[in-house]
Amino acid sequence: MRKLGFILLLTLFTTVTASAQKSSPLTIASYNLRYNNAGDGVNAWPNRKEEVKALIRYHDFDLMGTQEALRGQLDDVAELPVYAYVGKGRDDGKQGGEHSAIFYKKDRFKLIKNGDFWLSETPDTPGKGWDATCCNRITSWAQFKDLITGKTFYFFNTHFDHQGVTARKESGKLIAEKVKEIAGKDAAILTGDFNSTPETEQIKTIGSLLQDAYSATEQAPYGPVGTFNSFKFEAAMDKRIDYIFVSKQVRVLKYAVLTDSKNQRYPSDHQPVVIKAIIK
Repeated sequence: MRKLGFILLLTLFTTVTASAQKSSPLTIASYNLRYNNAGDGVNAWPNRKEEVKALIRYHDFDLMGTQEALRGQLDDVAELPVYAYVGKGRDDGKQGGEHSAIFYKKDRFKLIKNGDFWLSETPDTPGKGWDATCCNRITSWAQFKDLITGKTFYFFNTHFDHQGVTARKESGKLIAEKVKEIAGKDAAILTGDFNSTPETEQIKTIGSLLQDAYSATEQAPYGPVGTFNSFKFEAAMDKRIDYIFVSKQVRVLKYAVLTDSKNQRYPSDHQPVVIKAIIK
């Protein structure tokens, strides 16, 4: 009788554990870290990097797309021992210039493959696109296997041009094409600073393929609508330019724009956008 009871308990425990593993939620973030610019004075990277790391550590992101960070900044964040990252520099396809890097927890995810493409007419080589005059713009992507759930999915991270109107429109088209080409019918997540508000053509183009997590969340969005603060604590933050998009295989449980600060100073000039999600 005792043996039968033990077997029933073990079966129940195994069933509950398997169910929990199958639907284990992910905490996913998009975070523009602001490049290491000495001209930022009190807000320059050396004065805030520990606050950025503390925010990431406390909120315990499983996956994070970062924008603007230079290689040294990425290595600083990677001092958090649970993370590794992928993504090339936009200037030379190696380590030069800003990155659109993807951080992931090493003990939860297996990196299957990864790559990069530029937001331009020649996406396979570094260069400016369309009417962009300032900078090369890059998208980094990776395919992961979740070692808890066994699910595989694709993660894309990008940063659109801040000046070129045509560049942003065409980047939206290119991103949509590349997500379809690379991820196919598999689950996909896209994070980024799109320098675009929701009514723009490029956001609508992406929204025709992927769901905007702000709208897809099952729980009402938390925090301000806007995601850019200009390092001003009193900023209105009414313009949403940072996004997380997900494919139909991703269930968005919660969405937030975090406003963590210390001594009335933000860790970056953008707020992190965060979702809690399940890959179905």
